[in-house]
Amino acid sequence: MEFQLKFKVNPSLYLKDPDESTIGKAMVTSAIDLIYEIGFEQFTFKKLAHVINTTEATIYRYFSSKHKLLLYIMSWYWQYLEFFTKMRLLNVKNSKEKLELVLEIITYNFVTDDSLLDFNLDRLNSIVISESSKVYLVKEVDEINNDLAYAPLKNYCFYISNIIREYKPDYKFPNSLASTLLETSHDQQFFSQHLNKLTDNVEKKNHNQYVLNYLNQLLFNVLNH
Repeated sequence: MEFQLKFKVNPSLYLKDPDESTIGKAMVTSAIDLIYEIGFEQFTFKKLAHVINTTEATIYRYFSSKHKLLLYIMSWYWQYLEFFTKMRLLNVKNSKEKLELVLEIITYNFVTDDSLLDFNLDRLNSIVISESSKVYLVKEVDEINNDLAYAPLKNYCFYISNIIREYKPDYKFPNSLASTLLETSHDQQFFSQHLNKLTDNVEKKNHNQYVLNYLNQLLFNVLNH
């Protein structure tokens, strides 16, 4: 039986649910491809409308801004990552092994299966690495937060922090460490690919594996100190 994964995204991020129409789904799928190709700064609704053969006005009926569209994409990704992590850890009992698997997932060291998805997960991950900080490093962050738009990111961090607590119950900063691991995985992959001298990846390749090795050392040195 074939099926696709669906996640409910916070309604504050859209004016009309894109998942309920063919053109809406095309907007999101093509937005991922376009942001991947040209970057978020160069991305516009005019360019997206041209790609999917519609009008800017049509896109504005779904999303009030390109920032809300990016938030929509990111919210979907965090929900997917939490779901995928829970599936991978379902039968794992050892907390150290759980943390090692979490690090593999957040550094994108796993085999993807796009057949279950509407989106290209490799491209979505690349967008997360290069663009994800732009969804909260904005002046309106508190207003957006009040709408619970960051809940998927917070939920995933809290899920990771619970595993940290499981591994070391007396550790005082599990939430900070969880969010640090997540953000560091993105920053270090970006630096490794584009600003290599900000890292120690002398080979200048195998960026995912380099960051995974670094985070393993960082995490367990902190927790076993």
